[in-house]
Amino acid sequence: MPARSAARRLVTAPGGRRSKWLVLGVWLILALALGSLAGKLGDVEETGANAFLPRGAESARVNTELEKFRGEDEIIPAVAVYSRDGARTTAADAAKARADRAEFAAHAAEGERTTGPAPAKDGKALMLVVPLATGGDTDITDTLKELRTVAAAHAPPGLDVEVGGPAGSLTDNVEVFDDLDATLMLATGAVVAVLLLLTYRSPLLWLLPLLSVGFASVLTQATTYVLAKYASLPVDPQSSGILMVLVFGVGTDYALLLIARYREELHVTEDRHEAMRTALRRSGPAILASAGTITVGLACLALADINSSRSLGLVGAVGVACAFLAMITVLPALLVATGRWVFWPFVPRHGTAPRESRTVWARVGALIARRPRWSWLMTVAATAVLALSATGITLGLTEEEKFQDKPESVVAQEKIAAHFPSGSTDPATVVVRTDARGEVTAAAKAVPGVQSVRPDDRTDDGKLTSLAVTLRHAPDSEAAKDTVERLRDKVHAVEGSGALVGGTTAEDVDTRRAADRDLRTVIPVVLAVVLLVLIWLLRSLVAPLMLLATVVLSFFGALGGANLLFEHVLGYAGVDRAIPLMGFVFLVALGIDYNIFLMTRVREEVATGRRHARGVLTGLTATGGVITSAGIVLAATFAVFATMPLVTMAQLGVLVGLGVLLDTFLVRTVLVPALALDLGRVLWWPGALARRHDVPDPPALGQSAPGAPGAPPQLGELGGGQAQHRSRART
Repeated sequence: MPARSAARRLVTAPGGRRSKWLVLGVWLILALALGSLAGKLGDVEETGANAFLPRGAESARVNTELEKFRGEDEIIPAVAVYSRDGARTTAADAAKARADRAEFAAHAAEGERTTGPAPAKDGKALMLVVPLATGGDTDITDTLKELRTVAAAHAPPGLDVEVGGPAGSLTDNVEVFDDLDATLMLATGAVVAVLLLLTYRSPLLWLLPLLSVGFASVLTQATTYVLAKYASLPVDPQSSGILMVLVFGVGTDYALLLIARYREELHVTEDRHEAMRTALRRSGPAILASAGTITVGLACLALADINSSRSLGLVGAVGVACAFLAMITVLPALLVATGRWVFWPFVPRHGTAPRESRTVWARVGALIARRPRWSWLMTVAATAVLALSATGITLGLTEEEKFQDKPESVVAQEKIAAHFPSGSTDPATVVVRTDARGEVTAAAKAVPGVQSVRPDDRTDDGKLTSLAVTLRHAPDSEAAKDTVERLRDKVHAVEGSGALVGGTTAEDVDTRRAADRDLRTVIPVVLAVVLLVLIWLLRSLVAPLMLLATVVLSFFGALGGANLLFEHVLGYAGVDRAIPLMGFVFLVALGIDYNIFLMTRVREEVATGRRHARGVLTGLTATGGVITSAGIVLAATFAVFATMPLVTMAQLGVLVGLGVLLDTFLVRTVLVPALALDLGRVLWWPGALARRHDVPDPPALGQSAPGAPGAPPQLGELGGGQAQHRSRART
């Protein structure tokens, strides 16, 4: 009992008269102490060759072997292509290419030389290949920019020059992520600020959630940095960018829920400190369950093979945990420290009734209560129609299709593919035992789709060597991937060779295979974990199964709806293979969030003696406004991704944003309440609430008792019933 009392005092400490200042002081010290660490997050981001590959994949093992040969420096080619929009190149064009070659030579890796200009067989293009070094003090993005500046200068009229190749592709991807964190932070902060202003219609209140999220962001970035540096937490530029959006969205959701409950308590409690302590006790379990579900759900991505998915899941789990900690400590302390006036001009006065009985949610509840079965059947049918569109999804994007606007590297690759052997600038790599090099070379040359095979003597240490295998087709084409599959079969069959096949095309093959495996592995684990959390929270089996089913249905509806937008509105050629898994984990974890907010309130109402139907409608009415606001904020924060230049991130933003809106306005508003009403007290089986008998609620002042048995609950009871419930709870 003393331990329970101590835990309760700790939970409610941010609402204490003196302890609130201690909480604020601790957070201020933390922010000052951790600020420098938060700014170092970029220092631990993994951008190496294996950062986005499946762990243990054959292509990743090739990269690891090559690092042994090359040390810190890895050779990556930049390719300059000169063309004239379908016309043949001129002598002046060739002179320009030769002049560029002389200047490019200064940037080539030590011991390497620039090759070309090589003319295309059709005479319509020229190509230069510049081997660049990565690692050490070399910044390949700066080097690539210098090459592009040289190539663009003094070109003859009508000559187009693009610098691409693997180095160009790497640079264009890095540039996207270089500006990503700042862009996302500014855009997300602006979106959240505007939505909070619209939600509260107060010139002051919106600042407190935003300030609290700021504290959470500092703690998140510092914690992530420490875990990455000292505990091998995987962090890449993509997960780092998404992290801040997740913290803003989830943190604001918790702020909205806590502030709504605090304002509700201020109407019935004169002392604002006591009102906050009550709000923390009553909303705390729902916020804890929500944060726990999202954290554990995201952590399940640790089971994924693809390193970027693992990074996103684990980094996101850290962010949600930090957001939860900030929102139940610093935000309550700020609210009680500023007093009731922070709600101005809509200050909640003691003794006045909340306006919840007159909200649109009371009217929605009345409509659902009249025909609950019809309501949930129509909702399921509408969502299922959307879900049907998910069956036509085309998975996989080429390098060209991964960008909203074509970067220079993509344009260069298109021209190379049009005039030269498509795989000439980005060959597959075979690492093999030196004594088996001849046999493996012969086997590789015999593979259909292979253009040529040449040894790479830079990687010959007497034991292992590598072969550069030029493919006939573009590296990101399906034909090239089929060739790599055949190539692996052939070289693996050479006994004792230890042959491994890597390179860009092989990486695509391995990623596709791992993405399929991750879907089969991670999704069942996420569902099982979420189900266990719901069973613990609701003390029931039927309700958690129902809630989980609605969220899964919502995911497929969102996936189908997003696919329609991708195909017919946004014009995307397909869906990135990582999207279904990341979207599922995010939407199940975040979607169950609102069901937790709703059903914990319903259970609280039913547990205090209300009829089951009245408890469902009171829960819907009491949480409707805050959940709707939270859903809009979260959807808007993820919608920021839609403006990003990377199609993958835009697709994730559209899918999660659409799914959150479906959860907010359809699943939580109609489907879940209608199912809860139709199932009745069976919803709480096998818990104690399932065995109670409904008794009529006392009518509100000036109203008669409810009508005949089976009639829908009377909405006029909500105000008076709510007040009497408060009285019983305090007694």
